[in-house]
Amino acid sequence: MSARPNQSQSGLSFFTAVLLALVVAALNIGLWWWANRPHGPEDWHGQINGISVSLFQRYQNPFKQDYPTDDQVDSDLKLLRQYTPRIRTYATTETPQVYRLAQKEGLKVMAGAQIDTRLDNNEKELDALIALSQRYPNTIERVIVGNEVLFRNDISLDKMITYLDRARAHIRQPVSIAEPDYIWLKYPELADHVDFITIHLFPFWNGIPVSSDPAKSSAFLAAQGAYRTLQERFPNKHIVVGEIGWPSNGDRRERAYPSISNEAIFDREWLLWAKKNNVDYFLFEAFDQPWKENLGEGRTGAYWGIFNADRQPKFPFTGPVTEDTGWPWKALAASLLAILPMIWFSYRYNRFKLTGRLFFDVLIQLACGLIVWSVTLPFNFYLDWVDWSMLVLLFPAQVAILAILLINGFEFTEVLWRRKWIRHAGLLPPDPVEKQPFVSIHLACYNEPPEMVFVTLDSLAALDYQNYEVLVIDNNTKDPAIWQPVQEYCEKLGSRFRFFHLEPWPGFKAGALNFGLKETSPKADVVAVIDADYVVRADWLAALTGYFHDPKVAVVQCPQAHRDFEHNRFRRMTAWEYDGFFRIGMHHRNERNAIIQHGTMTMVRRSALEGTGGWSEWTICEDAELGLRLMHAGYELVYVDELMGKGLTPADFKAYKSQRYRWAFGAMQILKGRWSWMTKKGPLTGGQRFHFLTGWFSWFADALHLIFTLMAIFWTAGMVGLPQIFSLPMQLFLIPVIGFFFAKALFGFVLYRARVPCGWYDTFMASLASMGLSHAIARGILHGLTREKTSFVVTAKSRRLGGSNFAAFAPVREEMLMLCALALCVIGMSMSTISHYTEGRLWIFILSAQAIPYISALIGAWIAHSAGDKAG
Repeated sequence: MSARPNQSQSGLSFFTAVLLALVVAALNIGLWWWANRPHGPEDWHGQINGISVSLFQRYQNPFKQDYPTDDQVDSDLKLLRQYTPRIRTYATTETPQVYRLAQKEGLKVMAGAQIDTRLDNNEKELDALIALSQRYPNTIERVIVGNEVLFRNDISLDKMITYLDRARAHIRQPVSIAEPDYIWLKYPELADHVDFITIHLFPFWNGIPVSSDPAKSSAFLAAQGAYRTLQERFPNKHIVVGEIGWPSNGDRRERAYPSISNEAIFDREWLLWAKKNNVDYFLFEAFDQPWKENLGEGRTGAYWGIFNADRQPKFPFTGPVTEDTGWPWKALAASLLAILPMIWFSYRYNRFKLTGRLFFDVLIQLACGLIVWSVTLPFNFYLDWVDWSMLVLLFPAQVAILAILLINGFEFTEVLWRRKWIRHAGLLPPDPVEKQPFVSIHLACYNEPPEMVFVTLDSLAALDYQNYEVLVIDNNTKDPAIWQPVQEYCEKLGSRFRFFHLEPWPGFKAGALNFGLKETSPKADVVAVIDADYVVRADWLAALTGYFHDPKVAVVQCPQAHRDFEHNRFRRMTAWEYDGFFRIGMHHRNERNAIIQHGTMTMVRRSALEGTGGWSEWTICEDAELGLRLMHAGYELVYVDELMGKGLTPADFKAYKSQRYRWAFGAMQILKGRWSWMTKKGPLTGGQRFHFLTGWFSWFADALHLIFTLMAIFWTAGMVGLPQIFSLPMQLFLIPVIGFFFAKALFGFVLYRARVPCGWYDTFMASLASMGLSHAIARGILHGLTREKTSFVVTAKSRRLGGSNFAAFAPVREEMLMLCALALCVIGMSMSTISHYTEGRLWIFILSAQAIPYISALIGAWIAHSAGDKAG
């Protein structure tokens, strides 16, 4: 009878999990549909008046002297003949066979001569144009001498007029020059030297958007208005629109967005209006030309064709237009990729509130959608080897970013939407004296101010507990004036307090603690460790040692907490920064018996400590390593979120940084030394392996931040100095990075407000302190992965850097250099033309965001310097 409700409940949970996953998958498909919903511009029937052509194939490039063959040109002209009776060319010497083959296909040609700064080449182009016009009088119906020459300011107006007059003297066909509309208004005398006016109309480059309603389309109305203006200014001249069109991809220009649907809408609107108003035009252009990315137009220059570079039409001229015709398969792939993880999560964690399960399912689906998008999007672009190299480098980083986001999201979900903590532990009633475990308290110190240690010893002497001893182990302090007063104070406190001075002694703090373990009273059941700056509560031992009556418990851990910080800005911001981990991360890890043991306010079962090898001297984070080792041995670790003792925060920013560097370095030592424990099935549970593998991912994000920043600085220098080689990264690379930056910041801020008992100001300052440690953490991670050992630097609690104001920034010299480099990159980008593109502005935003941790470090160093030794 009792099994049926459980089975029923399990079935209901599974049904709910499947339903949630299906709802999210449906929302995913709906989002893909919405992004690719059909657009309905008016249909176009009939042939196009004319099309501008560059006949280079996908991988050909005139700059490399790589030209199309006769067969390739003939194939292209056959294709175009189905759409238009007329084409426009731009040069005469590059592909001279075009005119012969156009005659064969019955195409009329508006032939162009390429005019630029190369005067010798101009002569060759003009002579060839004259010759071709005479050779093919029935095929070449008009000629264009120069394309946007005055717009580019390649040669003077007088020189250009000379070329035009010479062409008109030798060519029977009508002669013109092609320029944007405003050039004709700027140089109206140019009209006296041409037989007709050729204008280029590109609302896109003016940042004017497209609308599916012609009456509201700013782009279409702008093109129409420019044409009317030229008609009114030159009423006696025939006007040909030599280029008009819209790009299907590339960089957005202000409010003008390149897309297939916008290209279809704009082109169809123009075709219909031009036919109605008898406008002579050439649609720009026939085929996408990937080589044009290097002509100063950015990535957009490659995507103006009505056919792609593989000669496939991009959109139909009748019926609705879909931006990405492959979206159903992509949406389905994203949903299928996410469906099983979503079901598993919702079923496995049915103890979470429904909102939390839905939220994390959405995160899973979003991650899978981004993976599908990232994998498929590059095939919409014409990528060169530089782009593919960047993709190969950054795609794994994007996967890592998504993994970190999901890990942070899991913590976010569990902390906010749990129904209750399943492994919550609180204070216990005191045991009778006869049942109290004997506790040996170990206090290791090195070069600590005696007055500070006295306060700690006084709090230990005042413990409301009978069965304990205190071992003070001074480790390698050389100055007798520092350690001897502590020895004398211990003697005054009585036989319960024993003092040891070790010099020289190996192993840093772990070595001192191992010595203390040998000197521990044989009666001791529990070893407790505190730092030399802590003041403990009188009931610390009485309220917690009862947990050791359970033989499975090896560790009872309380939070690291701080005192005397309220009126010192630096100590205050760091105190609240520390508090976040113990209020959030430790609870999250405790749910799976996977807490990080830290070397203060911790109690360890002596038999477990000695039985597993004592304190490890091969790592500078001996406390965290011991906790992992005890879990591997099958013990339970208890976390009690009660402030049973409070110490001092680091005294200055240098000490604050060095402590976090040490933790990051030690974490990597543990990761390398215990890798097999965390990656192979064994005594550690899946939850424990998960936390010890992923718990440091946020620190890995700091290391990735440093690597990405160095790469970004290098790449930005390349884009500014060598734009012909280094191009702007695509949105493919930029959007996930920006999204991760905002999501990570949002997760952290919301959790702080929900779990840490401080106000908005302290939350912000704690975030500032945390970001200021990014560079130190990154160095610790990278050094820990590449080095075996580093020096153990004790965190200073009672000193600060003095000197001038400039000395305040001595601990953050590297951060200052990184900030200066990023600032130069932002300035260089802002002054270059690439800042006009959306990707350019996104890149500037990313560079600015990358600078935030370095700015935070400088602010933190200054606050530490200015706060000084002000009492808390």
